[in-house]
Amino acid sequence: MPIKIPDSLPATAQLEKENIFVMTEHRALHQDIRPLRVLLLNLMPTKITTETQILRKLSNTPLQIEVELLRTKSHVAKNVSEEHLETFYVSFDDVKDEHFDGLIITGAPVELLDFHDVDYWDELTRIMDWSKTNVHSTLHICWGAQAGIYYRYGVEKYELDEKTTGVFEHRVVKPSSPWVRGFDDRFRAPHSRYTNVRAEDIEANPNLEIIAESDEAGVYMAKSTDSRNFFVFGHPEYDRETLNVEYERDSKTHPNAPLPKHYYPDDDPTQPAESTWRAHAQLLYTNWLNYYVYQTTPYEIDAIGHEEAADDE
Repeated sequence: MPIKIPDSLPATAQLEKENIFVMTEHRALHQDIRPLRVLLLNLMPTKITTETQILRKLSNTPLQIEVELLRTKSHVAKNVSEEHLETFYVSFDDVKDEHFDGLIITGAPVELLDFHDVDYWDELTRIMDWSKTNVHSTLHICWGAQAGIYYRYGVEKYELDEKTTGVFEHRVVKPSSPWVRGFDDRFRAPHSRYTNVRAEDIEANPNLEIIAESDEAGVYMAKSTDSRNFFVFGHPEYDRETLNVEYERDSKTHPNAPLPKHYYPDDDPTQPAESTWRAHAQLLYTNWLNYYVYQTTPYEIDAIGHEEAADDE
């Protein structure tokens, strides 16, 4: 099934080139089924790249999804044109009276700041508070996961001695969870961050559970036991070249920037990187959409926030 996005969004051409079924707004208007409404709060500076990466993951499902792009008003984006933001993005005031089946909160390059020093922290917490009554299920990614698990459950983040960057092996620790249905026992996933959360802090909270983790990179997937909030502390949406682009950027300002681990063949950055995580990344998004959004969200979208909490998984 297709993903429905604005006809002229830059990601549209790239996704169509990859033979991903993108439905035009005109065609979607003539369908009788209700699409899932997903709100994407894009906090990354490279907005168009992140849009494309996440829309690619949302598109490869048997569901019709209508995506709305959300930005913060309290932060001025420097790496994307104001025209793009005005054309394709909405602000929280535009959607605060609406309901959504899903919300995705992306990462952001602000990990070394205290949460309360981030210039849009108050706006972000307002959105997270609003999601309790207006969103059925929320997926938090990387810094968005650290921010979400801190604000919602009090789990702290800690600065690392060295940036965690690379593609790491993980193991599924709760194979009965539908979120990892179809996963291998061990799988690979990208990380890129200067801070982490600790497994013991998550395990100490009875409202949280760990789903997958890595010996090298730490906790990767965690969720609330009521299946309303999901946390991914890596970047499953990353393209093959993303870590390479980040490494080249970091190396310009930090000559001793750490080489992404297990990413380049023989750890040689002159060789093209290999993509070894796309299948599990796709399952992560597809399973979230299928088992925790589509199958449990109310058909009448205005009923979101009034329905019974999902059964523990």
